[in-house]
Amino acid sequence: MSADPAAGAAAGPAAGAGRPAVQDPLDLTIANAAVFDGERLLDADTVTVSGGTVTGIGRGLDPVGRVVDAHGALLAPGFVDAHAHPVFAGVEALAFDVSQTTSAAEVLAAVRAALPQGEGWLTGGGWSMAHFPGGAPLASQLDEAGAAVGSDRPIQLINRDHHSAWVNTAALRIAGIDRTTQPPPGGVIERDEHGEPTGTLHESAMDLVAAHIPPESPEELRAGLLHGQAAMHGLGITGYIDAIVGDYSGHGDSLAAYVAAEAAGELTMEVNGSLWWGRDIADVEAEAARLAARRVDSPRLRTTQVKFMLDGIVESMTAAMAQPYRCACGGTGTQYFAREHLRAAFAAISAAGLDIHCHAIGDAASTEALDAFEALAAAGDRSDARHHIAHIQVVDPADIPRFAQLGITANMQALWACYEDQMVELNMPVLGEERSGWQYPFGDLARAGAPLAMGSDWPVSSPDPWQAIHVAVNRSHPTAVRPEPLLPHQALRLETALAAYTSGSARLARTHTAGRLRVGAPADFALADANPFALPAQELHTVGTLLTAAGGRLVHADPQVTL
Repeated sequence: MSADPAAGAAAGPAAGAGRPAVQDPLDLTIANAAVFDGERLLDADTVTVSGGTVTGIGRGLDPVGRVVDAHGALLAPGFVDAHAHPVFAGVEALAFDVSQTTSAAEVLAAVRAALPQGEGWLTGGGWSMAHFPGGAPLASQLDEAGAAVGSDRPIQLINRDHHSAWVNTAALRIAGIDRTTQPPPGGVIERDEHGEPTGTLHESAMDLVAAHIPPESPEELRAGLLHGQAAMHGLGITGYIDAIVGDYSGHGDSLAAYVAAEAAGELTMEVNGSLWWGRDIADVEAEAARLAARRVDSPRLRTTQVKFMLDGIVESMTAAMAQPYRCACGGTGTQYFAREHLRAAFAAISAAGLDIHCHAIGDAASTEALDAFEALAAAGDRSDARHHIAHIQVVDPADIPRFAQLGITANMQALWACYEDQMVELNMPVLGEERSGWQYPFGDLARAGAPLAMGSDWPVSSPDPWQAIHVAVNRSHPTAVRPEPLLPHQALRLETALAAYTSGSARLARTHTAGRLRVGAPADFALADANPFALPAQELHTVGTLLTAAGGRLVHADPQVTL
């Protein structure tokens, strides 16, 4: 898992930009467009919408309501982000957000500016591991920033990946972390040569400090949800999978905020929340029953998935590898669940009618997940199951055919598949040449017939689908530190990538309308400002969104569009 090579684009349009978020059901004609229905380009140039429902897709159609001339640009279904954390992103953006910084000095300057503005804990995040030696910033750096402005506030800042926390000495003291502290299973406490904690906590070790931070209020969670929703609508997104719904890394459980937003008519996305499977579950059957009782299946909100974090990330050498890392520390990373636990949990969750959503970065994590899915299939899994593995950074080539054989969706975060800074500085050196060549095997998965979906992992990376599609097609990005493509034979065709980000993700999220453009269905679309099929592949990152409709209503309009 790497940071965002397009970090400056991470937030997309400002929340609330454009027209009012929700209007009356649409009466609208989009004319002179290239039309993609979620699977293929159609022989059509016009789409008509009446009363919020798509009434026609074709050529020479009689106009309905207002007419928008697309001038040849692409009209496609609304994107469905198959792996995102919009509530986390919104809460952090509205609190203390350093995701736009480009160096350690900029982060520390922002900390100095923020500390005098409040009392108690300073929390937030967005820092990049690539800006600090070894990816591990120091408590002493935050201590000095506080001393410069006369502040002794405790500080916890989550990194962009949400797998590490940077804390100051005051936070370590409150949490009782010292040279004698043993990390919880799967956690890592960075230490100096004397064994003293240095200020960076990885994976479950973050919980040692997070347990002392006041949880977000319901009002803060609601505000974060609405902020994230508005930003995503501005990028043409009309549905997403929230990859963690539960208490995680200092963030509170967002389910009540989602339920309240839908009841109030504020939820304009189609959301499927992945219920969090904790790392310390002892009674598998009881936990499966508890999560099944939290299931929601309503018009715009579903919680029909369960999230398993199988390992960590390469940058902190916590991703689970079959062979040791190439570094002095050695080791094969972290696997959070024993094989027997994982197989029993998968069986219990699927028997409860829920789908399984796995985080897997290392090759051993993907193998372990596929082994568990294979055992589930052998025991007679549900025919309607829609299980998936997200991230798939390092995949053993022998495992590629198993995705298709088992019907497991490969959930791609394509923006990371290029020579961005963390890839070059923190991933490839510890992976070595062979495993570096196994990274993000999207092309091989497509050729093998694996079901594909795509997402961003926002706020780890930009939520802008066109940035990810650019990398999926080019295996490079204009802001990457090296311009050449990363493993170019793993590139996807534009049509394949676009289908993964629309209908492929829609299937995985079990959306009713998002991700598909169909006559007789509520209008759900994103009108781009260009036709990507007519652009040079190297310009895909320039594509923007002019209009977004969700559930038959307009939810975003660029001010330049005349309506």
